[in-house]
Amino acid sequence: MRSDTKRNRRQLIQAAGRLFASSTGLESVSMSDIAREAEISPATAYRHFASVEEVLTAYRYGIGERLKEFSDEQKSSGVKLLRDVDRRWVELVGEHGGSMVHTRSPEGYLARLRGGAQYLTVQADALERPLREALDELGLPPIGDEALFLWNILFDPREILDVINTVGLSEKDAADRLTDTLLGALEGWCKSGQISRS
Repeated sequence: MRSDTKRNRRQLIQAAGRLFASSTGLESVSMSDIAREAEISPATAYRHFASVEEVLTAYRYGIGERLKEFSDEQKSSGVKLLRDVDRRWVELVGEHGGSMVHTRSPEGYLARLRGGAQYLTVQADALERPLREALDELGLPPIGDEALFLWNILFDPREILDVINTVGLSEKDAADRLTDTLLGALEGWCKSGQISRS
């Protein structure tokens, strides 16, 4: 990809992030708005992205890449690793959450993940080792993407922003409480699964 093409794409993604940070929803931002904010022509914008949803998906993917890079660099393991990665995710939501809350779909999380939604698969890659090692440390069986499902319920950007802005938790407290709740949910999910199989 040529350097000006890469630059234009990056500028469009960053412009979308800025606009969505203060927008009221997907309908309130158009491709023309994003192009104007990026100082790129609408025709050029449409050469990179077919829709506002595509730009927003690329934005969310970039945040997932940052989480994956962080996760891959960690030397910790087990529950500590999960806590570290969860804290980083909450920090990223604090930085970018206003733009992340607009990604919506009528499909559930697992359907989108199993369908290959890129912004979810990169996030899943970041969480695979932390969740697997935490389950192992807790003496729980591997439950695959069901662990990601439980993580997503608790670590959805909307919910993180809610406990920070409405309850008044700090990012650290929010991450710690959500991780503690996740650990309990993983135990409950595994225990329930064993009972239903017997």
